Amino acid sequence: MTRAALALLPGLLLLGGYAPAETPARAEAIFAMGCFWSAEAAMEKQPGVIEAVSGFAGGNVKNPTYRQVVQGGTGHLEAVRVVYDPSKTTYAKLLTAFWHNIDPFDPDGQFCDKGASYHTAVFALNEAQAAMAETTRAQIEAQFGKPVATAIRGSTPFYPAEGYHQDFAKRNALRYRAYRSGCGQDRRLKAVWG
Repeated sequence: MTRAALALLPGLLLLGGYAPAETPARAEAIFAMGCFWSAEAAMEKQPGVIEAVSGFAGGNVKNPTYRQVVQGGTGHLEAVRVVYDPSKTTYAKLLTAFWHNIDPFDPDGQFCDKGASYHTAVFALNEAQAAMAETTRAQIEAQFGKPVATAIRGSTPFYPAEGYHQDFAKRNALRYRAYRSGCGQDRRLKAVWG
């Protein structure tokens, strides 16, 4: 190989996809899991998660308020944006946590929270996330022998909820435990997932 060819080699390897890609320090995922208080609490517990933010995704109104979303008409779902360190966890592990913290067979919402804003969904931010989400949904359908109600949707703007919703389970531990127990969340998750 000539000197000129050797000099071009690093650029050619990068263009051809042969050089290892740098791992970003942060990556994101967006999940709708019913009430965003529970979604945020579940995802913040996952190793490698930097932060989980309660908010709204999938609708047609910019910067919606909580009141607008729960009254209906905006098309948004309560959701959580998960920021994670890809060197410490993977999107696949976050998907596992997502599925095991919802009832994927309920088309009307989650636990005691019913209505369009409480439907479950994976908001895939790229093709790789979409493919992984579709694969895991198909695996669950095969495992249980029935259709999953959870939608796999494309990328969408995420709007953080008001400050009083953020870290609700941490800041209002007693109230959150009473809500979770009263909703029967843990009983239903155990019934679905064992």
